[in-house]
Amino acid sequence: MKQTKLELLVGVFVLIGLIAVAYLTIKLGAGSLLGGGTYTLEARFTNVGGLNMGSNVVVAGVAVGRVESIRMEPTDYTAIVSFRVTDDVKLPTDSMASIKTTGLIGDKFIALAPGADETYLAPGNRITMTESAVDLEGLIGKMAFGSVDKDNPSTPAPAP
Repeated sequence: MKQTKLELLVGVFVLIGLIAVAYLTIKLGAGSLLGGGTYTLEARFTNVGGLNMGSNVVVAGVAVGRVESIRMEPTDYTAIVSFRVTDDVKLPTDSMASIKTTGLIGDKFIALAPGADETYLAPGNRITMTESAVDLEGLIGKMAFGSVDKDNPSTPAPAP
């Protein structure tokens, strides 16, 4: 009798632990632990190079949101990034969104630089001033090997 009661208590304890882990997993996956309510904004980039759904959105190095979706605009072949920002962050309409990298080859995130305008972005608005991801592999290749494309008119010809 005492053995079954102990087994029942251990089973209940394990079940409560599993429910707690499942709850935290769902909350962290949805970015809900950022606190309070959120609203959605968009930004258009020419290159999102490595940015993923769930990546952080930061202002002054502080996480204030998460990337929700990334899609391509078929008319001009640009990437539209939708992201959520906490309600307490009011961004001026002239704010800038940049794709940055944590460290040299770390994860990508969106860095928001608030502007000085007195009007604020409403939920669903699009940030118009953006800075796309830096193509690190391309820069290293150009620095290490020079320009390989001799027919490219933007590449200066070698001096005679």
